[in-house]
Amino acid sequence: MLQFSANLSLLFTEVPLIDRFQQARAAGFEAVEIQFPYELPAQTIKQQLQQHELKLVLFNVPADTLLQGGEGLACVPEKQHQFKQALEQAARYADILSPNAINILPGRCLNPARLPEYLETFRHNLYDAAETFQQQGIKVVFEAVNTHDMPGFIIHSSRQMLDVMAQLKHPALGLQYDIYHMQKMQEDCAGFLSRHMNKVAHIQFADCPGRGQPGTGQTDFSSLFRIISESDYCGWTGAEYIPSGKTTDSLNWLRTYQPATL
Repeated sequence: MLQFSANLSLLFTEVPLIDRFQQARAAGFEAVEIQFPYELPAQTIKQQLQQHELKLVLFNVPADTLLQGGEGLACVPEKQHQFKQALEQAARYADILSPNAINILPGRCLNPARLPEYLETFRHNLYDAAETFQQQGIKVVFEAVNTHDMPGFIIHSSRQMLDVMAQLKHPALGLQYDIYHMQKMQEDCAGFLSRHMNKVAHIQFADCPGRGQPGTGQTDFSSLFRIISESDYCGWTGAEYIPSGKTTDSLNWLRTYQPATL
């Protein structure tokens, strides 16, 4: 099934976050996702979702300074207490917002000699997160991120994601498959989705190489969206791209691939 959600951290940034819900609904989206929603109180977000008849399908556990070049939280041995606090904050938001999934960003290891220790810490924290959110009926996901944009990211391939899934074997755990990141790593996205869709709980996309909207790069979205549409996948496919210009001017792809939304 193919159903699109708008990532409000990257789309509609012409206005403050609180105004992006209305913009997403007006553009034809029925669901949204937010990387880090914590600048707004959870009740405020809930009010926006209810007012504009939107579903919040995904947000991330806080990741410290990961997006500013730091290592993040989930894999750093010295930050396990801080990660636990971040998990508790995300759980409080999830209690109110009831997302489909919570994303745990693995993070970076800036000292390659410590990589095994960082991977073990991430697996431990990921399992704890799955235990936490399973009680709320929420799926926990994690994603591979390309090492061109984020050097040192500890999970950067489909193979690594599958290995973590096999090692943890937790029923509440799924993959967040980001087409842009895997295209950037020169992986076969169509082949992976065709073979492993049963492990995928959330999908995100942007065109590659520039991370813009579909049509600005080299990604074959017609094939990828057809694979998703014809599969048993019941999750959402999140538009997480950087618009080239105004967001509303970047949405031709939505009219092409899901005309019923407009």
